Amino acid sequence: MKMKVKENKKAPIFKLSGTKNTKFDLKKFKGKLVIYFYPKDDTPGCTIETKDFSKLYKKFKKAKCEVVGISKDSIESHEKFKKKYKVPFELLSDPDLKSQKKYGVWGKKSFMGKKFLGTIRSTVFIDKGKIKKIWSNVRVKDHAKEVLKFVSSNK
Repeated sequence: MKMKVKENKKAPIFKLSGTKNTKFDLKKFKGKLVIYFYPKDDTPGCTIETKDFSKLYKKFKKAKCEVVGISKDSIESHEKFKKKYKVPFELLSDPDLKSQKKYGVWGKKSFMGKKFLGTIRSTVFIDKGKIKKIWSNVRVKDHAKEVLKFVSSNK
């Protein structure tokens, strides 16, 4: 799967609904932002990834960086997931796959011999509207630490 976005290029803008009745508009966001695209709330890999970003959230904030998670799950699903694991940042709902298609993270996957379309676990670091780093086909273990390390070294 080829990512549609490229490092050091302008980040495609999108507007999505988020938890806590928020609306997230990338056009209005001016600072550093980590967006992690994940397949589904409350599934093993996604839960580990979300908990890892949650544990490190204060350190991301110290690095003056916001974090958001995006999946095609509904706001209701996100609210439950967020409450269950005390997620300190917003989860954005992308049921129409608008942001996922713009970023090229919606595509062919295979699992146990079955091929299907789904979210390819990916993370993007944006600074002042520009994509600084892309992690594609992410392996969950230690991923949030790796992202934090990159963000922290990017002053």
